Amino acid sequence: MAINLLNTSTVVAGTVNVLVYGQAGSGKTSLIPTMPAPVIISTEGGLLSIAGSAIPYIEVANMDALRDAYKWLLDSDESKQFESVAIDSISEVAEVSLGTEKKTNKDPRAAYGEMQTTMAEVIRSFRNLPRHVLMTAKLEKSQDEMGRMLYSPSMPGIKLGQSLPYFFDLMLALRVEKDAENVTQRALMCDSDGLWQAKDRSGKLEAWEAPDLGAIIAKLGGSA
Repeated sequence: MAINLLNTSTVVAGTVNVLVYGQAGSGKTSLIPTMPAPVIISTEGGLLSIAGSAIPYIEVANMDALRDAYKWLLDSDESKQFESVAIDSISEVAEVSLGTEKKTNKDPRAAYGEMQTTMAEVIRSFRNLPRHVLMTAKLEKSQDEMGRMLYSPSMPGIKLGQSLPYFFDLMLALRVEKDAENVTQRALMCDSDGLWQAKDRSGKLEAWEAPDLGAIIAKLGGSA
């Protein structure tokens, strides 16, 4: 059998997949217009903050509708105009999936197990689309044994939440903080500080980046 030996120096980021999480009102949805030619898959109905952006969107209320949206993105000529896909939010998709499973599974453990399997399939499928992909997530707060507050993406089920970072090239925390002059600043945290989860698989981002996903895609060498 012939082996085609490749070199990592030729690897480029043609498309970028990213998970962004943050507290309600931090502006996760407002990141979508910064992406190249996006289409939105909306599960929360919270698009008022970008009402003036004229971005096409698909409302998804159940898992069948989500699968239809995926098939449309994968196969239709109409969808080829879009360079980016944003799912707002993947936390809500997981809640919908869990609710569906609970209707058919009397055993809660079985329902959670089926939800985790379904969500792993959903995340991989959308992540692997030949487009830039953004998934937003709600914020989860927990305490460690030392009483420190920890922040991470919110997903139903411990196992799914723990596995979430492994699906993405980038997992960024959208932080809203006051600066020295007491002025509110928004920034994307790209590297974990031990309290907030974050990662940058490319190693090309600063610890903090401006909330502009188009600029981040360009920095990673992705096509835009």
